[in-house]
Amino acid sequence: MSSTGERFERAVAIMERLRAPGGCPWDREQTFDSIKPYTLEEAYEVLEAIDNRDWDELTGELGDLLLQVLFYAEMAKEQGTFSIDEVLERLSKKLVDRHPHVFGNVKAETSSEVLRNWEALKAEEKKKRLEAGGGKAAKAEQEPESVLAGVSSGIPALLEAFKLSSRAAHVGFDWPEIGGLFEKLNEEAGELQKELEQFPQPGPKPLARGVAGSGGQKVEEDLRRRLEDEVGDLLFVVVNIARYLSLDPESALKRTNRKFKRRFQWLEEKLRDQGRLPQDASMDELESLWQQAKQQENGQG
Repeated sequence: MSSTGERFERAVAIMERLRAPGGCPWDREQTFDSIKPYTLEEAYEVLEAIDNRDWDELTGELGDLLLQVLFYAEMAKEQGTFSIDEVLERLSKKLVDRHPHVFGNVKAETSSEVLRNWEALKAEEKKKRLEAGGGKAAKAEQEPESVLAGVSSGIPALLEAFKLSSRAAHVGFDWPEIGGLFEKLNEEAGELQKELEQFPQPGPKPLARGVAGSGGQKVEEDLRRRLEDEVGDLLFVVVNIARYLSLDPESALKRTNRKFKRRFQWLEEKLRDQGRLPQDASMDELESLWQQAKQQENGQG
């Protein structure tokens, strides 16, 4: 039977063969930028398999995600920047260096202690990189790095909000109790409602039925930006509530999305049984079917 190392080396060799002359035309055409969307897609498919507790599917999805790593590493090797060996070596070193409570003499009995040590080690690593950069070191001494540094603006907005607020909370910038968060939620909702007083009459209306993108009301750019700011503030508070409850806001919203999809498709099925489509039904009929969908789902639960 092949060892784990042998299996890994085989996967690396297959990726190398696909990119080599005479390999797969599609694989050979790809670049770092062209592969990025697939990386994001594969990561979300991993999360979906976990949410569904579909372990067989997860096995395949994790393989697809690993393929992304092998793809990037092979392209980097071809251009002479690094290879999968450097990726693995750097990962192993980081895991050992950041777990001195396992591989060293540091004590860490709780998860919170581990996280504190982790942040301190990351800060020390950053400092060493700056010192290695020469002139940047003096500036780093004068201008301590922000606790928010390192939170990528390229990640999904919910995750970015979660990470930003978590970093701030680590240094004490947080609500002392959850009641304050609900007060803030009401405050932000009130500010949004206040801005809506400036909305052209007869006020916001849903898009016209049946035609995607039609029926939208025109508002001045300044008001649109203010409304966007207030909606963003509202969402940020909701993310903080999730963080305070140790919940992942992305997973929570995904769960609600799946629930909405399940119930709406049940509604569609019931209308199809009558030879109708949702756009053929009145809002009262749709609401009645929606309540039935909830009841039948709760009855199964």
